[in-house]
Amino acid sequence: MVHVLYIEDESDIGKWVKKDLMERGYEVTWLQSGEGVENYIASTDIVILDVMLPGLDGFSIGKRIKKENGDLPILMLSARTAVEDKIEGLHFADDYLTKPFHPDELAARVEVLLRRYQKNEDKLVLQHLTVYTKDMRIVESDTGMEVKLTGKQYHILQYFIRHLNQILTKEQLYEGVWGDRFIEGDKTLMVHIRYLREKIEKNPGKPTIIETIRGIGYRVRI
Repeated sequence: MVHVLYIEDESDIGKWVKKDLMERGYEVTWLQSGEGVENYIASTDIVILDVMLPGLDGFSIGKRIKKENGDLPILMLSARTAVEDKIEGLHFADDYLTKPFHPDELAARVEVLLRRYQKNEDKLVLQHLTVYTKDMRIVESDTGMEVKLTGKQYHILQYFIRHLNQILTKEQLYEGVWGDRFIEGDKTLMVHIRYLREKIEKNPGKPTIIETIRGIGYRVRI
């Protein structure tokens, strides 16, 4: 699971952002200052950092983190809208988002940064499967045998991989893969996911790669 280190001193914003990110499938550690931040860096995949903090400000904390962990993405949050502040933040951070913001925009920016920092690896391990993401070749790790998917099954898996660790609704999946509006009651997506599970799950009856999130949709986690 992707671990987000979120540093924000405003309680209302902090609770709201943490809750939203966790509902999207992220693990979130929320700190209200930069004190003790070094204890969490080793297990962190992305840092979301407010500028105005008690003690050291976000710029100072971010520069320190980036200097010692150059491959750790940092997203700055700030109510400051001046160009000078944004430029200062972007000297070391990877993105800068001004308050107020919509949670969907924050989540989208987090997703972009996580993709950017996949260290250019073309290989993704999903439990007993190795997925070569450039050519979408899937290999059973235990046997070395290639798993053959149909075109639509590849597209569904690709969509999950682009949204790893996020809970996706049936509407999002259908519209993202088929490009059409989802009609409630349509079983097309469910049927395709059942056939996909039969090919990639060790026990399709108890899937662990493509999780069903009851009442919402599906999720693929790493």
